[in-house]
Amino acid sequence: MKFEGKVVIVTGAARGLGQEYARQFARRGAKVVVSDLRDCQETLGIIESEGASGLAVKTDVTDATSAASMASAAIDAFGGIDVLINNAALYGSLKFAPFDQLDEAEWDATMNVNVKGIWQCCKAVVPAMKARGAGSIVNISSLAATYGMPNGLHYTTSKAAVIGATRGLARELGRYNIRVNAVAPNVVNTEATSEVFGDKRDKIIDVTLSQQAIRKPLQPGDIVGAVLFLCSDHSSATTGQTIMVDGGTVFL
Repeated sequence: MKFEGKVVIVTGAARGLGQEYARQFARRGAKVVVSDLRDCQETLGIIESEGASGLAVKTDVTDATSAASMASAAIDAFGGIDVLINNAALYGSLKFAPFDQLDEAEWDATMNVNVKGIWQCCKAVVPAMKARGAGSIVNISSLAATYGMPNGLHYTTSKAAVIGATRGLARELGRYNIRVNAVAPNVVNTEATSEVFGDKRDKIIDVTLSQQAIRKPLQPGDIVGAVLFLCSDHSSATTGQTIMVDGGTVFL
């Protein structure tokens, strides 16, 4: 799967999965715009050290003006937009608790970033994709959306909404040859996962593995292939789909 000449935006790209997506697109010839509220210079440095072109943009995905600035920066630097990876999400900083003990402000923030953020970024990039006559959007959902995460109703609900948004966008944008799909990973070995589970991390991973058909801990590299496929010409007739990358936990 090659992406020479393609312009790819990855949100939430300062670390973890977002950083790995950006790196792998760059390795395959894409010009990659990495965005995050965090500093993306580390990710940009990785891209450029491997001989690829990139751009780092600080972006608040919940804000329409900020998302529009991200899209404009991509167009100004590289002439257009071909791919959007909606990876930015609240996860590592969340407090998990029984549903009736969740903090209301955190609930609202989760919906704002994980759901509204996708809407804002899609609004920002779709005009450029229409101008290209094609595009691919991949939204990052979660196993939580289909399996149900206990004590994480805010996160679970937000990621279920991502699947719904993916299907609605696919219906609306198909006429413009813009495809919209989702990838739903299981627990992945990232900094954010360590932050969420703290000293319970190893126990959580053991429980997770016991429910997987393929009993190996998932690493960022395990998720990348599905994302690359959904953005490539090999999936030119695939839209509105959610691919579970969960070691065989949920079968759709």
